[in-house]
Amino acid sequence: MGLLSSRQVLLGLVLMIIGTVGLLPGALPSVAQTQVLTYALVPAAAAIVLGTWMVGTSEGGRAV
Repeated sequence: MGLLSSRQVLLGLVLMIIGTVGLLPGALPSVAQTQVLTYALVPAAAAIVLGTWMVGTSEGGRAV
């Protein structure tokens, strides 16, 4: 089974990409650091964590 043939892996990769794009505004120095922006970073970080977990546990055996 190839890595990209699993639906779980594809969904995990999409979540990681969405999370990465969601974190980019927080990394830009010209963006005003408001409370709303801080709250928007939390779902982006959660998407990266969930996506990484989905890709890491998609295969049998111990996740490394």
